[in-house]
Amino acid sequence: MQRLYDFLRRHPTGVDTFWAVPLLGISSLWVGSRIEGYQQPIAAIFTIGLCLVVALRRKAPVKMLLLTAAIGVGQLVFRIETYPGDAAMFAITYTVASGPTVPRWASRCALAGAVFGPALSFWRFRDEEGSQSVGESLFVTVLLTVPFVLAWVLGDSMRTRRAYWAQLEERAARLEKEREAQSRIAVAAERARIARELHDVVAHNVSVMVVQADGAAYVLDAAPEQTRQALETISGTGRQALAEMRRLLGVLRTGEQPEGGEYVPQPGVEQLTDLMDQVRSAGLPVDFRTEGEPRELPSSVALTVYRIVQEALTNTRKHGGPDVGATVRLSYREDDLDLLVEDDGRGAQRELYEDGGEDGLGHGLIGMRERVGMVGGTLTAGPRPGGGFRVSAVLPLKPAR
Repeated sequence: MQRLYDFLRRHPTGVDTFWAVPLLGISSLWVGSRIEGYQQPIAAIFTIGLCLVVALRRKAPVKMLLLTAAIGVGQLVFRIETYPGDAAMFAITYTVASGPTVPRWASRCALAGAVFGPALSFWRFRDEEGSQSVGESLFVTVLLTVPFVLAWVLGDSMRTRRAYWAQLEERAARLEKEREAQSRIAVAAERARIARELHDVVAHNVSVMVVQADGAAYVLDAAPEQTRQALETISGTGRQALAEMRRLLGVLRTGEQPEGGEYVPQPGVEQLTDLMDQVRSAGLPVDFRTEGEPRELPSSVALTVYRIVQEALTNTRKHGGPDVGATVRLSYREDDLDLLVEDDGRGAQRELYEDGGEDGLGHGLIGMRERVGMVGGTLTAGPRPGGGFRVSAVLPLKPAR
């Protein structure tokens, strides 16, 4: 049954032609038996035209409306009374009123024909119907007009309903596209966040492990105790890196928990002291100072502070050269937090801190800027006057109004 219904919807002209055939037969019998003289061939032509209107009403509604109007005027001129073929006027009135692509002027013309057409026809042939009072004539006129007006009203209501449903479908499609776009943006943002976290974890911890491993190899025979300490630092740093890697992987494996408990919490300002101890144990002297009154920070700001300090000190170890020292200053202001990380080393070449690194694959400073931008702050990074390198960030502590 559904296939038949779909077939009929795909072939509206065929359906209309099917109904035009019996109308042609009935109208032809009526013309042959009721109409005589010169009116008969004219009525036959009008019958063919009205059946054509039924067959093509959905394919060419405006043209069929004009053809119907011309036939209606012809019936009045040649005094051809109402007969079965005039049923096509109901069909074209409904079709023009309901067609979503039919111009509004055509719909208004159909309404005018529905209102005045039956009245003109009745008063044209009134004298042949016998004597009637004016009241009776008006009643009959209204009675004949109402079906045509109802056909137009029904069609216009259908047109409005179709437009409403089309608007809803368009809105649903637009919302679906917006949801897909938002999903893609969210996925890209999450991938960038995970990439930043992986870079910070791997770059910092592996850097510490490499430095300790090189030191251990250098003093392996001369200072066994220092070698043992270096190996312990490598072991501890590796465990810390694995713990943070498991936390990041937990983001990708929703609902899974690692064996032995919860994921490691996000690091923040409280963990900066442990970070300084780790860096100092790797051979980099760091002067860490806090100014102002410390207070609880938003988790996003706290993580940003930790990662900036971590990445800046990692870059100091990589590019600062021998005998380099670093300073980390954390200043609490009324509305924002100032962070300064600088060293007195040899600094970095321009290509190492611009355009993503020398090979275009560096992500350290890029990740810093992305983190600071996400919390609404500003970051500057570059060579320090007098030598060395400086990273400065201003992070807002209050939401923007």
